[in-house]
Amino acid sequence: MGLASAEATEAVGRRVAEVLRAGDVLTLEGGLGAGKTTLARGLLRGLGFADDAPSPTFAILQGYEPPEVRLPLAHVDLYRIEEPGEIEELGLDEWLEGGALVIEWPDRLDGRYGQIALGIRLDVMADGTRHLTARLPKSWEARWPFT
Repeated sequence: MGLASAEATEAVGRRVAEVLRAGDVLTLEGGLGAGKTTLARGLLRGLGFADDAPSPTFAILQGYEPPEVRLPLAHVDLYRIEEPGEIEELGLDEWLEGGALVIEWPDRLDGRYGQIALGIRLDVMADGTRHLTARLPKSWEARWPFT
């Protein structure tokens, strides 16, 4: 799917938010500046978050809870993670009990959530547009809002 602007990338996140439910994991792949955080911000907007969502690059995990969003969500940026043990300290599984995860740089997970995660990859094309590729696990096949 082609995305001509940051607004189009954010709109994808808003549409995915409409069908997001507790226990979902969304992974975002792509290079620096590909639009991962923009898509995550759209997801947050779709969940009802009205403020400006910061990138969790330095905090690593930024959590959002009702009433500011309709579903608890942890926005995780694993770019700075160097050791697998650091991921355990984040308590990601706890978010899945009643909420969802959106994870940037999922290659640091070493395959964790690979079977259940909706995987989205964003690539920057030569003309500056983005190309989105989605890997749909079984739990997303009937929910994916794009054809």
